[in-house]
Amino acid sequence: MTQRKRSPLVTIAVLLVAALVAVLVGAEVYARNRATTCLAQSFESELGTGVDVDLSWKPVLLQLLDKQVPSVVLDSDDTAFGPAQQMQVHASVHDVDLRDSAEGAGTIGSSSAEVEWPTSGILATVQNQPVGSLVTDVTADEAAGTLKFTVGGNGLAEFTARPVVTDGLITVETTDATILGIGLPTALVDGVVQILTAGLQQYPLGMQATSVDVTDSSVQLTLEGGRFVLPEAPEGQVQQQQQSSCSLIG
Repeated sequence: MTQRKRSPLVTIAVLLVAALVAVLVGAEVYARNRATTCLAQSFESELGTGVDVDLSWKPVLLQLLDKQVPSVVLDSDDTAFGPAQQMQVHASVHDVDLRDSAEGAGTIGSSSAEVEWPTSGILATVQNQPVGSLVTDVTADEAAGTLKFTVGGNGLAEFTARPVVTDGLITVETTDATILGIGLPTALVDGVVQILTAGLQQYPLGMQATSVDVTDSSVQLTLEGGRFVLPEAPEGQVQQQQQSSCSLIG
């Protein structure tokens, strides 16, 4: 008799546990989706539009309580560093503290990123500036570590440049500039170099460059950063965030 009386209680207990697990799983999925949206909004100003966010293993429900995120992975296929177009960024940030303080909206303990700037993006960036409108093609030479810029048609004029790391920044050196053996106008070459430099020296999240490599189709950067304070959103954006998913962890 005792065994028979316990069976319904056991069944009810099992059903309650299953229901509780289902509720927690559903709440976790919901919170994770909203938290990733919020973090994407927070980092878009640093990495550009279309940022994809992947949160760490820590349950988001716990992150909502202490506002401590162990790590966040960020991906963007069309990031703009200054004038630079079509940069592809894969970044990781660690020890994210989303508690507001007098410093800002939160802090990051450290960060790193792999950045790829394809030659198509370099060409589009240069041609988008008046001084670079005469550049018709950009090719990369992995063996030499240089970029070759063709000026005008038929490849009659060209110059090459080499990006290098100097004190945490990428600088660009010209290695050759000729047109049928005659030097190209200094204003043109210097203007293109300045465009490249502007795109290669504006890094997100307070990072610095640690390496730069030229492949057969792109320039690749490795960036690293330490503690960084997330800036407060402008007043208009704060009101919008309070009505959106950011209110979940804000």
